[in-house]
Amino acid sequence: MSTNPATVAKCLRLGAGFSQADRDWILGQFGTLDARLATFHADATELELSVKNRESRGQRVTLECWIAGRQKIVTTSAEEDLRAALHDARDDLRRKLNDAKTRQEPRNNKHLRVTTPPGQATPADELADAGVTTDEG
Repeated sequence: MSTNPATVAKCLRLGAGFSQADRDWILGQFGTLDARLATFHADATELELSVKNRESRGQRVTLECWIAGRQKIVTTSAEEDLRAALHDARDDLRRKLNDAKTRQEPRNNKHLRVTTPPGQATPADELADAGVTTDEG
């Protein structure tokens, strides 16, 4: 966990179609993203939310996420209801963040893990057989 964890409140910038008056309402809608963002440093994380043709036919909500050292993630929603569009973009961002984290961390991806075939000694077993202890103290 980061010493300065990212949260929606710290990282969200409102783009076209939204005003600062909308900020508290949007933070309430995006609160569930905080747990996912908390693994990243706030200074290295940015979110931008914008909407085109707000509350009209053809409305399009866009949520962009930049995290240092990773590719930019963009989610969009064409839902006609603004609340539904925000939830759709939020949930899609959460899924994409989870997918990106799984791809980057081999311990969570069985295809990237190094495995020892059955019957062969693992490095810990080899150390124990040699009489080496790994415990300190």
